[in-house]
Amino acid sequence: MKLRLLALVLPVGLVVALGGSAADARTSADTLLSQGRPVIASSNEDDTLAAAKAIDGDSSTRWASTEGSDPQWLRVDLGQPAAVGRVKLNWEAAYAKAYRIEVSDDGTSFTTVKEVANGNGATDDLTGLNAHGRYLRLVGTQRATSYGYSLWELEVYGTKDSSGDTQAPTVPTGLKSTGATATSVALTWTASTDNVGVSAYEVLRDGKVIASTASTQYNDTGLTANTAYQYSVRARDLAGNTSAAAAPIAVTTGTGGTGGFVLAAAGDIADRCTASDSKCVHPKTAKLVQAMNPSAVITMGDNQYDDAHLSDFQKYYATTWGKFKNITHPIPGNHETYDNTPYEGYHKYFGSIATPQGKNYYSWEMGNWHFIALDSNDFVKEEGLAEPAQLTWLRQDLAKNTKGCIAAYYHHPRFSSGDHGDNPDADPLWKTLVSAKTDLILNGHDHHYERFLPQNAAGAKDPNGPVQIIGGMGGAPLYPVSAAHPATAKIVEDFGVLKLSMTDTTFSTQLIGLDSKVLDSSPTYTCH
Repeated sequence: MKLRLLALVLPVGLVVALGGSAADARTSADTLLSQGRPVIASSNEDDTLAAAKAIDGDSSTRWASTEGSDPQWLRVDLGQPAAVGRVKLNWEAAYAKAYRIEVSDDGTSFTTVKEVANGNGATDDLTGLNAHGRYLRLVGTQRATSYGYSLWELEVYGTKDSSGDTQAPTVPTGLKSTGATATSVALTWTASTDNVGVSAYEVLRDGKVIASTASTQYNDTGLTANTAYQYSVRARDLAGNTSAAAAPIAVTTGTGGTGGFVLAAAGDIADRCTASDSKCVHPKTAKLVQAMNPSAVITMGDNQYDDAHLSDFQKYYATTWGKFKNITHPIPGNHETYDNTPYEGYHKYFGSIATPQGKNYYSWEMGNWHFIALDSNDFVKEEGLAEPAQLTWLRQDLAKNTKGCIAAYYHHPRFSSGDHGDNPDADPLWKTLVSAKTDLILNGHDHHYERFLPQNAAGAKDPNGPVQIIGGMGGAPLYPVSAAHPATAKIVEDFGVLKLSMTDTTFSTQLIGLDSKVLDSSPTYTCH
């Protein structure tokens, strides 16, 4: 959607737009809650008009939805429950004639707090809302133009529930280990209570904080075999008050499972931006990779946006994730095919790293693990399977494997709760890998994180199947998600990097967020 020059005729003397007169004293004292917060939209017209542009505090950037479609929505996470008294909308020429404002405590069930049926564009300053929730959603129900919906800025004003809170949460109880391997310790505890709400738990190993997690369980990985560790945990609330630490417990790691190593993985990585832009994400995820000090890096496609030209690879990807090029094992996504000559920029940038066996698909090994890198573009073209040789090669490669554990990665996920949804075209890959007792399958394409419980060939929960993880949160703008699949274990709509902790017989995974907090931890799985 290019910048439109549509005439907006407003009544003379109109000073304050829809929603009432100027804000009263209480409203004007409210805090701006929405700027820079996590935000998702029902659609984006393109990557340059992403949802985050509507809450970045810059009135020269904007979000725009897909043209010609109703309804469309924009949802912002305020970070914690808040009393919302005012919402200010600064519309671009493509405005909403009819829309509503909704709030939610969980981001799923929303309540309407304001409806507008006669919008005239420009600025709508909606005051006196008297709403409460953590999430606020703008839902456009009728476009005023033939375009989509376009906002220069969405501003939400109110007061967080934690304002003035000085009471710390209760001390977590029931801390125990639910299992230990040679390189990991699984912990669980009973939730703390708080007058406003617990925001996170800090896990301490030998007296030092090693992680922060929102759940009441944590899997500590990368440990030394046959070693005693002491663990404790403490709770933190939304205002930053921290409880005392729970009584420590001692756990000793096992002696088996040698050959441990750590991998870093993500897909959908380098947008066309640099570290000079504070909103640019791939420089931040690259720092997470560096902190992991991985033995190898896996990329699950769409390494460079938008059309993956060599010049873009050199200007953007190379300055961040390119620092790990010599230990990277990449695969292409659909954006690598958008170059003037498909794959040209991808091939020229990565060189033989991308085609170590002469094709876009290949295998490699580390420890007791056999890794299979696949090009799922061959399976999603309209004419069907464009290169049967890849499937033949995959079966031969699996038949020759002598390692005890198998992991595979390719761009298009078979199952997904994300914007693209399930991909039946990837079924030949999925079924072949399931039948070979593959342990772990990594994908990108949908821009969110989703970890599944082990599944069988039909996608039903089955402990004998592989663990599938969508890791499309490496830096490109996030996509919305729908209701989770029955086998979904965890969905996170945020950026980060997947940390894979492998031994000769086991693996466990963690999603590390931009603030280095652990957003999700898997159990420790034993290879099939």
